[in-house]
Amino acid sequence: MARTKQPPVRRESSSEYFNKRTASWQTSANGAPVADMKHATTANGGQPPVVVAAAAAAAARNEAGVLQLVISVAGIYASFLTWAYLQEKLTTTPYGPSGDGAAPEKWHFPVFLNTIQSVFAATVGCVYLLLSTPRGAAVPPVIPSRRILGPLALVAVTSSLASPFGYASLAHIDYITFLLAKSCKLLPVMFLHITVFRRRYPLYKYLVVTAVTAGVAVFTLHSGRRGGGGGSKHKAPSSSSNVAWGLLLLSINLLFDGLTNSTQDYIFQAFRPYSGPQMMCANNIMSTLVTGLYLVASPYLVSTGLGDWLGMDVAGSAGELGAALDFMRRYPSVWKDVLGFAACGAVGQVFIFYTLSTFSSVLLVTVTVTRKMFTMILSVVAFGHRLTHMQWLGVGLVFGGIGVEAGIARREKLAKEAANKAKKDS
Repeated sequence: MARTKQPPVRRESSSEYFNKRTASWQTSANGAPVADMKHATTANGGQPPVVVAAAAAAAARNEAGVLQLVISVAGIYASFLTWAYLQEKLTTTPYGPSGDGAAPEKWHFPVFLNTIQSVFAATVGCVYLLLSTPRGAAVPPVIPSRRILGPLALVAVTSSLASPFGYASLAHIDYITFLLAKSCKLLPVMFLHITVFRRRYPLYKYLVVTAVTAGVAVFTLHSGRRGGGGGSKHKAPSSSSNVAWGLLLLSINLLFDGLTNSTQDYIFQAFRPYSGPQMMCANNIMSTLVTGLYLVASPYLVSTGLGDWLGMDVAGSAGELGAALDFMRRYPSVWKDVLGFAACGAVGQVFIFYTLSTFSSVLLVTVTVTRKMFTMILSVVAFGHRLTHMQWLGVGLVFGGIGVEAGIARREKLAKEAANKAKKDS
């Protein structure tokens, strides 16, 4: 069979080209073929217009990154510093007249406070989830599968149980000790990973935990020695048995915090791609259900032996919900602090998840450590705490250990990112 010669096929010039500087395929700015773009030059160095456009876009992204960084850091500082200030104000400020023989009252309704905050956070989280979803894409479900219900319920229960123990400890220890111990979340997380998950850590982490534990111990042992400059506007308990009980309650709080954080890490790893906004919505919705159920059932539990053993009688026979509403009816100014506390906590969670999604966990660790230091300084200045030299030594040990751990984690993270980038380039 005779072959016929086919006419030559004319290839159309592509509007895409491979940029060696960015190692990626790019499209010309005006859609012109690359063959034509090769001959197009600019007055500035003879570069093709598309290269100039790409450079301008990169510069714009860098400027946006700096702006996003400033917004993220400022948002975390502003929301959580205000949140911590309102928390200490609520838990330490006496309300009511003290000159007519009646003893002033203090706020002791932690579950009610957590319920208000979780309602705010669930609402804000749903809005954040909607706004963070790309235009035209379906909004990801808050609970994507039945398998995730168990871990999410565990997070809701542990986070709901942690807070009452923390607030109860404030009746026996001062707020500075509370802040210092709450900065040591590495200790319960490591304890759970070592005992439950059989995980091993490098030597420096054990040294950091030792330094942090020693710092808390030094600070606590000298918390009762108020002579020569130590003191506070709010009277601190001096009984060693009360302090020991307060530290036990705070240890339970930290243990629940560690279990919450470990379970959240497991959810993010086992149910990919599960995002921060989804976690924020699900966690706060389920926490609202748990604490709301407790508030509804508290009037019935008060009259039982279980309610007496749990110390629920401090809220009165009406239960915590009725007692909290009655307290705010007598002192309407408390509403402002409660709603402000809830709003700051909800907005702060958004900034944390935004920072994690926009930047890296390395930046978040740095911001978190410095934020805790500023929180302690704010507490000392705003509420008149005066620390002894040994207490400042304890503070230095705690934040020194945390700072070293954050610095090493940052270096390891940057090295890992550089190695992954080099592997992709090769």
